[in-house]
Amino acid sequence: MHAAPDSELFHSSRSLTFSEPEPEPEPELALLGLLVDELSNGILVVNVQGMILHANLAARHELERGVMMKDECGELHLLSAAAGKAFQQAREHAMSGRRSLVTLSPDDMNVTMSVIPLRVRPGEPCGHIALFLSRASVCESGVLGCLARRYSLTLTEQRVLVFLCHCLSTPEIAIEMKIAVSTVRSHVRSLCIKTSCSGVRELIQRVAVLPALRAPPLVPVH
Repeated sequence: MHAAPDSELFHSSRSLTFSEPEPEPEPELALLGLLVDELSNGILVVNVQGMILHANLAARHELERGVMMKDECGELHLLSAAAGKAFQQAREHAMSGRRSLVTLSPDDMNVTMSVIPLRVRPGEPCGHIALFLSRASVCESGVLGCLARRYSLTLTEQRVLVFLCHCLSTPEIAIEMKIAVSTVRSHVRSLCIKTSCSGVRELIQRVAVLPALRAPPLVPVH
């Protein structure tokens, strides 16, 4: 039995540069594509040459932003020279079955990418590589709103929680929200009571372990 070509293994979601229509994916692959689109982490599948075979919704947004990476005629290109060199080495490691971590961070952003070899069978050469992008922060989760509804958090408490997850101190939160420090402390106490957390550390940990789902799209109000 001949191996199926890349175009049949993965349904590419990148923008096309030619007019030919893409073939309809198998129902199971289409369902899998919808599933990974719900994740807040960017996920790509590339071959060992770096050609993009699939990108989920979060990864496509990152490619379109063009801050850390972009799609150059179907090939993944990292904009940082250091990241590009590290990615080339990571692909070589993946071919021998080794995992790697590549730092993408432009300027002050701390973003990494895990490079994972995909092997159909153990011992076989690696032909495909999965790339997992890190989230920008622990608050980057579509289920944060579910947490707020679960514990009946007010809008102000939700804002305080987001600032806490971004490692802002109580005085810094007070400045951002233009309220008194004592008011911030009152909101933090309320957050801990409502969520049954012993302190800020446990509260942030509660948020950090939430499923990494993207925020739901906004529904237009008519």
